[in-house]
Amino acid sequence: MLAAGAVLTGWFVGLTIAGVVVAVVVVLVAIILGLARRISVQARAITGALNQARVNTLALWDVDKVNEGIRLTIAHAERARASLEGGRR
Repeated sequence: MLAAGAVLTGWFVGLTIAGVVVAVVVVLVAIILGLARRISVQARAITGALNQARVNTLALWDVDKVNEGIRLTIAHAERARASLEGGRR
C-alpha cells in the first residue's frame, strides 16, 4: 500500500497545477476584457467621426441639382440672348 502522504502529495500537486491554470485563465480574460473595452472606446470615437463626416458631406448630394439649375439658367440666357439679337436685326 501507498503511504497516505504520497497520495496527498499527488492531490496537492494536482490542485496547485489547477490553481495556476485558473490564475492564468483569469489573467488572460482580464487582458481580453481590457482590450475589448479599449476597442469599444475607439469604435465609439470612429462612429462619431464618421457621423460628423456624413453631416459635413450631405451638401455634396445637392451638387447635381445645382449643376442642373445652372445648365437651365445658361440655356435660358442663351435663348434670351438669341431672341434679343434676333430682335435687333
